[in-house]
Amino acid sequence: MHEEDGFTSVEASTDDKVFEQAMRPKTLDELVGQDRVREQLSLMLEAAVARGASPDHVLLSGPPGLGKTTIAMIIAHHLQSPLRITSGPAIQHAGDLAAILSGINEGDVLFIDEIHRMSRPAEELLYMAMEDFRVDVVVGKGPGATAIPLEIPPFTVVGATTRAGLLPGPLRDRFGFTAQLDFYDAADLDRIVQRSANLLELAIDEAASREIGSRSRGTPRIANRLLRRVRDWAEVRAEGKVDLHVAQAALDLYEVDSLGLDRLDRAVLGTLCTTFGGGPVGLSTLAVAVSEESETVEEVAEPFLVRMGFLARSPRGRVATPAAWQHLGLAAPDDPGQLDFGSER
Repeated sequence: MHEEDGFTSVEASTDDKVFEQAMRPKTLDELVGQDRVREQLSLMLEAAVARGASPDHVLLSGPPGLGKTTIAMIIAHHLQSPLRITSGPAIQHAGDLAAILSGINEGDVLFIDEIHRMSRPAEELLYMAMEDFRVDVVVGKGPGATAIPLEIPPFTVVGATTRAGLLPGPLRDRFGFTAQLDFYDAADLDRIVQRSANLLELAIDEAASREIGSRSRGTPRIANRLLRRVRDWAEVRAEGKVDLHVAQAALDLYEVDSLGLDRLDRAVLGTLCTTFGGGPVGLSTLAVAVSEESETVEEVAEPFLVRMGFLARSPRGRVATPAAWQHLGLAAPDDPGQLDFGSER
């Protein structure tokens, strides 16, 4: 708990959690974007309800913030079933999973976030539970150990992963429905911002909602987070009303530029262009230059910069594209790529 000047961050943290819960769509009809996934899920769920059976297990993959947890909640709501939530890192032993499965009731929905981070023994136990609705609980150790079969009523696993390639084939094959969530376009993000603003009873015009959406990196979670910061700015300095000027001023204050690049993104690009002449430069060298861990640069900044076409990965390291130089307002070198500042790592 952070404390400063006699005040704590508990209330702010609680407010953010309440906001996140309130912003989540409750049904597929309320879900904005992901039209293909929404239609496919709707058909599968309606058919399962009509049969009076649990639907197939569902695997949701895609970058963070696109709505995997929200869709899991919508599935449980549609089935009128309890949602049990856990995560891969929390299941490090087969016994951890067995304890969860032993409390499953018929028709329950079990949501496993970051499912690719489960331990291998737990994965193997989950195979049997998903396919045969039973698990073998081992009691004792050594030669005297005994496997006791435990029957589990039919239930549905909803797995979420940001790195589907790390899932072993046997586990991936046991999901009857697999959905890859895509980044949202500007129109969908505009609708999400407007919907969230209405729930917050925040006065916002169309130009402002479009501006927030355009700086949200195609991600609803970021759009809602930026909306909260714009709301703060508006309540303190603009009588609670959000127009284009207010949105731009607030986002500029929080160092989110017109394309959604934040301080870290610009630091990476700026260092790559000005210090290393556009590259190629190794990841570890670049990370040290911006005073960040290599993992932070690689997992937080790079995916968006690559997707925007500002940065490229080469066998010799990271390279700034002409678009990066242009976005930073810098003149690109006449003969880039002649310098080499280290290998890929």
